[in-house]
Amino acid sequence: MQKFKPYTLLFIFLSLSMFSLGQERYKIRAGDPNGINKWYMGRQIAHVMSHFGIDWLEREEREMEENTSLLLKNLAVKPGMVVADIGAGSGYHSALLSKMVGTGKVFAVDVEPEMIAYLNARIKQEKLSRIVPVLSTEQKVSLPENTIDMMLLVDVYHEFSFPYEMALSMRAALKPGGKLVLVEFRAEDPTVPIKTIHKMSEAQAIKEFKAAGFAFDKNIDNLPWQHCMVFTKQ
Repeated sequence: MQKFKPYTLLFIFLSLSMFSLGQERYKIRAGDPNGINKWYMGRQIAHVMSHFGIDWLEREEREMEENTSLLLKNLAVKPGMVVADIGAGSGYHSALLSKMVGTGKVFAVDVEPEMIAYLNARIKQEKLSRIVPVLSTEQKVSLPENTIDMMLLVDVYHEFSFPYEMALSMRAALKPGGKLVLVEFRAEDPTVPIKTIHKMSEAQAIKEFKAAGFAFDKNIDNLPWQHCMVFTKQ
């Protein structure tokens, strides 16, 4: 009979425990066909918008529909700040943020290599020297700990396949007292012309981010269709 060393048994035990916790955290069941069959805290996770959606991200009417200018005012970014655009996609928000940080920096984080390639080309073409593209994983933002002043997530968090793990990773990357701004289409408003699975309620967002160690500050609810919720790293 094979004998295991004590530390090997401990590793096996911890691995099984983590697997069990993951199984309990997420539920697998069918739901909206626009989502994956995975649920977190009562919410079905949506399919990820891939690089094939770049044209939609860069649509001309986006400013009018979402009032991006007002969102940027809400952020109150100051020169010298280090900002992370999580789920940066085509770099729509990253490009605008890069003009606000002065000597600071914008980390444009995305999980798709194709998006990172697009970002690199855009940075070169538009001379956006303050933007640093970062390829993340499904569970980690791949940013150094305690380095980010503010994180911005626009219409992306609801697509994370591992929202709890990503929230922990984002929290670790923020500086003490750092801010996370979550922008999601309002689930409470049936007139918002977006599929239900791509919306999120304020109550749901607070529940999920509190579970990862964030404190809810406020909802700057002045955008046409979206919540603008501010959380702080505790």
